[in-house]
Amino acid sequence: MIIDSSQDGAPAGLPAVAGSVYRVPEPGTVEAEFTGVDGTLVQRRWVEAAVAVRFEQLAPVAAFPVVPGRRWGPGWWWSATTGRHVMHGSQAMCTQLMFLDRDPRVVGLSARPVRLIWRDPDSGRVLTWVPQLFARYADGRALLANCPAATAPAAGRAERGAAALEAACEAVGFTYRRLAPPEKVVAANVRWLAGYRHPRHRDAGGLEQAVLEAFAAPRSLMAGAAAAGEVLTALPVLYHALWHGRLAADLTRPLGEHTLVTPGPTAGDGKRREQQES
Repeated sequence: MIIDSSQDGAPAGLPAVAGSVYRVPEPGTVEAEFTGVDGTLVQRRWVEAAVAVRFEQLAPVAAFPVVPGRRWGPGWWWSATTGRHVMHGSQAMCTQLMFLDRDPRVVGLSARPVRLIWRDPDSGRVLTWVPQLFARYADGRALLANCPAATAPAAGRAERGAAALEAACEAVGFTYRRLAPPEKVVAANVRWLAGYRHPRHRDAGGLEQAVLEAFAAPRSLMAGAAAAGEVLTALPVLYHALWHGRLAADLTRPLGEHTLVTPGPTAGDGKRREQQES
């Protein structure tokens, strides 16, 4: 599987808190700060904002820092889910955006849309944390996530923040995750398919139906592309179908001409919300 699923339907991730135990604030005392439609900052009780605010539609509440000497800076990911760009601040975050964008359950995505504010029960200090990603699911549930570059447990301020966010999300029916970096081969394969995620590739050369019919039974990637028509025209259509789930393949192995391609879980109706007009 590309993204493992926990029982609550959100992507599985790293433990939010490992080792230490922190007292977490009462959900009713946590505040949410976000950018309003007029560009000004708005602050509301978290338990109210979580119900009323469409975080997937909001601009980042805080800018992504540019760190001198770092090879990767802030950028934009064009989302096939929303037809809009979503900002990211690191390679790890961009990778997780890519995987969430491919998840057929996800209907909305945004970056850093909310800052949670609370008073630490132990020290009495006011603490804040801005989760990196927000995802809305088709059934209405939501995910707040951070995107660590490694699998090491959270420590220090990040550990305390993760404990508070996990409790705050649980109180309103959201899920909080520290999303685990994907396996390198899987990430490379999905990144390749992502290059064909735009709707312009869906029926390039009028070959969509021919490509899907070529893989009505399991077949090697290149053999099916050749059977569908001119190979260089059929391949983008094939990769688009693999991205959107109309076709399927084992992406834990390097994608190549001999990869076995089969009908996918969304065969027949396509990915649920492609932006046809984009």
